[in-house]
Amino acid sequence: MKKPILLITALLAITSAFCQVNTSHQEKLKWWQDARFGMFIHWGPVSLKGTEIGWSRGKEIPVAEYDTLYKQFNPVQFNADEWVKLAKDAGMKYIVFTSKHHDGFCMWDTKYTDFNIMNSPFKRDVMKELADACRKQGMALGFYHSTCDWHHPDFPVTSPGGSVRRATSNLDRYTEYLKNESVEIIKNYGPLLVMWYDVPMEFDSIRGQGVIEVIRKVQPDIIVNNRTGAKGDFDTPEQRIGGFQNNRPWETCMTIANQWAWKPNDEVKTLEKCLHSLIRSAGGDGNLLFNVGPMPDGRIEPLQATRLQEMGQWLQKYGYSIYGTRGGPFKPADWGVTTRNENTIYLHLLSWKGGAPKIDFPAKGIDIKWCRLVDGGEVKLIKQRGFYTIEFKNESLQPFDTIVEIETTKNVMDIKPMDI
Repeated sequence: MKKPILLITALLAITSAFCQVNTSHQEKLKWWQDARFGMFIHWGPVSLKGTEIGWSRGKEIPVAEYDTLYKQFNPVQFNADEWVKLAKDAGMKYIVFTSKHHDGFCMWDTKYTDFNIMNSPFKRDVMKELADACRKQGMALGFYHSTCDWHHPDFPVTSPGGSVRRATSNLDRYTEYLKNESVEIIKNYGPLLVMWYDVPMEFDSIRGQGVIEVIRKVQPDIIVNNRTGAKGDFDTPEQRIGGFQNNRPWETCMTIANQWAWKPNDEVKTLEKCLHSLIRSAGGDGNLLFNVGPMPDGRIEPLQATRLQEMGQWLQKYGYSIYGTRGGPFKPADWGVTTRNENTIYLHLLSWKGGAPKIDFPAKGIDIKWCRLVDGGEVKLIKQRGFYTIEFKNESLQPFDTIVEIETTKNVMDIKPMDI
């Protein structure tokens, strides 16, 4: 009975911590780290073309055509409740939605520009509906908001890809526009978990920190990533798993397919690759923000949805070894990773070649009471000359991840991470 009790306890702790009204900034950051797994959503009128959001403006699609796609955008099958339910089914604890990408199109009812969703045939505030659905289902919410804006006349560079410098611009005035939009989002749809900025072209650390200071006046506990130009609260390795880092929070952002925005017949990652991305992120002491790109009609593609649901089924069984844990005490290796929580170490064996699995690691600071394979099977624990050895048979290997639970006599959270 230990596994389901541990999972329920971890989920309750994460949920109750987020629901606290007067959380501090550090409490919010800890909640986010404990949550480990979030849904990223890149969506906008560009889904009509199936090309990359922002980056295809002025490249695959002429600027004039790209900037008028919103006049055809009518995603009548969009259902915020279904999106949030899918995130919950996947075992995700928060959602980060693109309020505005580099193309400048705003997915909410903003008073600062007419270039927004309310002037499309859809005429519905997507972000309000999503915020309402998240509150109803107990899902944390944040927004991706592009620091750069290749559509706005005051931003110094434009498409394609920010490679063209405008003859005239006003970065100070644009910065006020960015601040105003950010404040409007937090006031209209907050309190939020995170503001997730991106591509700080033309922004230095002083300008970026100015944005952070403004939004923290509105919501002091909000967390912010490292892409305003300033350092922010956490690092954001993209399309790769970050290296082991427990002195500063981090979050890998990665697509479930190849493209951020929806692309017809895009190749969806295998379940093994999806799960290993999550497990290796946790083992490196980081989060995984996993991206889906909804279709032009507003639905999340069935194949992407199915893959997420499969991840959720795995997490229902083994999520206690991910949620609320920290990476270590051993650094990631080719064979796998470890996570830890108080007196427990979870050894995740992700791949093994050769004979029967045999893992050696230093006994320094670790006094083991017992260990077991969580799915059953005989495991042998040997201690000699300052090292432990864990051995078991090949037939005990599980698809995707073989987990060894190690119970220690002392709390292992302060052990300095070691190579093995």
